[in-house]
Amino acid sequence: MHGLHRVAVIASAVTVGVLGLAAASPSAGTPRAGPSPAVDGSVPIVPVSYGPPPFFLVDDVRSAELRTRLAKCAEQKATPTAWSIGHRGAPLMFPEHTKESYIAAARMGAGIIECDVTFTKDKQLVCRHAQCDLHTSTNILLTPLAAKCTTPFSPATNSTPATALCCASDVTLAEFRTLTGKMDGADETATNVEAYTAGTPGSRTDLYSSGGATGTLLTHAESITLIRSLGARFTPELKPPAVDMPFRGLTKEGYAQALIDEYKAARVPPEEVWPQSFDLDDVRYWLSAEPRFGRQAIYLDGRYDEPTFNHTRPASWAPSMDELFAAGVRTLGSPLWMLLREDGDAIRPSVYAAAAKAAGIDIIAWTLERSGSPPAGWYFQTLPRLVESDGDVMVVLDALAQQVQVRGVFTDWPATVTYYANCMGL
Repeated sequence: MHGLHRVAVIASAVTVGVLGLAAASPSAGTPRAGPSPAVDGSVPIVPVSYGPPPFFLVDDVRSAELRTRLAKCAEQKATPTAWSIGHRGAPLMFPEHTKESYIAAARMGAGIIECDVTFTKDKQLVCRHAQCDLHTSTNILLTPLAAKCTTPFSPATNSTPATALCCASDVTLAEFRTLTGKMDGADETATNVEAYTAGTPGSRTDLYSSGGATGTLLTHAESITLIRSLGARFTPELKPPAVDMPFRGLTKEGYAQALIDEYKAARVPPEEVWPQSFDLDDVRYWLSAEPRFGRQAIYLDGRYDEPTFNHTRPASWAPSMDELFAAGVRTLGSPLWMLLREDGDAIRPSVYAAAAKAAGIDIIAWTLERSGSPPAGWYFQTLPRLVESDGDVMVVLDALAQQVQVRGVFTDWPATVTYYANCMGL
């Protein structure tokens, strides 16, 4: 099934499966930190439902044994699980890092929800995937605030793509609040700003973001209030600054501290927060300055971009797994492909995954449901023969759970991971 077709199938049922839920409420044993008021002052009731997508995937599993095992769970009660982590919320169909996306993730059983953290011109923390992504993830180019963008919109020509660069640090928090979130994407062939802004990837949908109808942007503090009210826990990612630091007096260390301070101000127990960063220095800072939060910090391993790094060759890892453990790192966040390898017709843990486990380091995997349909490309690059159909997503999940023994999986559509986790008792 092509990506557009699959999205259409999912979208046709989301009103029943996510937006208009009638399933049972989360079980009493589900970890909760609240409730406390949501952004609008209410305390939302969040019943959990899978909707049709997980069942579509189960039906498509090629392994009869796994398909039968998963199918037996079709009547199970949908319940939240910390093994299902809402990556930017539920951005397969809702604008990422918005109130609507976070609520959708919780309604699909994500027990942990991610806010990527950056800052505005007046140094206020907000939820955005990158400091400079407003031109692709909001409607800023269609507003007067476009004049404040670092790089104004420039249309495509025969020889150059369309460009723009708009950063959270270009606007104040008050200005940021006037924007609405949209599905992340841009059409680099566009010759006008309207077409550029409408460039949603074909594997996603504008059904719930058309014309800015949804896409309520949030500060980091507001995300804490909302996620807590939804009964979920927190995994904020400190995004690298795109501006020179210090920025208007804000130091790199002050930025890392500000993220933690907003959980302390909200009286969130450190045990319910898993701060993340691709910068090992941020993790070291949290371990030193805020050890109760630092013990739960996730080091996002982005060393795959380094020319000397090879995830199959431990000698190329600097620092090594043992050195990371000695530095206090207890959890790695790693892309799917670095954790798995092909072994004939089976999927096995990679050398990298085995080394992490031997060193005593837990693993969080990222990111499922981000590759379109059928799943392929960057996230599955080490499994070219064994990941060919939509149902193979469930095979990958099974390998991550049963062999790599990851602690959780980031996903753009949490229902899939929630269904598997509920079925397997994770």
